[in-house]
Amino acid sequence: MLNQTVLMGRLVRDPELRRTQSGVPVATFRIAVDRDFGNRETGEREADFIDVVAWRQTAEFVCKFFSKGSMAVVTGRLQSRSWTDNQGNKRYSVEVVANSVYFGEPKRDAFGVPASVADEDKLPLPEDFSSMDSCDEKLPF
Repeated sequence: MLNQTVLMGRLVRDPELRRTQSGVPVATFRIAVDRDFGNRETGEREADFIDVVAWRQTAEFVCKFFSKGSMAVVTGRLQSRSWTDNQGNKRYSVEVVANSVYFGEPKRDAFGVPASVADEDKLPLPEDFSSMDSCDEKLPF
C-alpha cells in the first residue's frame, strides 16, 4: 500500500503549537493549495484548504519559521479520523500528517526582497572582469 502526499501552499493562519500530556510537541496548521484549473463559470482558480499535523522536531520547526502567508511544501501521509460530537453526531476529518515541511520560497530580507537578489551585489567578481563605460554607442546592438 502507498499513502504519500506532497502539497505546496500558503499557511492560512499562524501554526499552533501544543504539547501532549507526555510533553511531545504537536503543531496544527492549514494550507491553501491552488487548483490547476479555473472554475467553469468564473474562470477563477479555486483553492483547497488542507489541515496538516506535524509532530516533534517538525512541529517546533514549523512554529519557529512559518507564519500566516508563508509558502510551505509538505510531504506526509493522508489520515482520516471519525468521532461522535457532543450532540451525538458522527463527525469525520481528513488531514495530512507531515513527515517533512520545507520552505516553498526563497528567504527574504527585512525589506521583503529575496535574499538571493539582495546578496548579488556581495558576490565576488572574476579577476578578468572589467566594467564597461556608460556609453551605449560602442555596443553592437
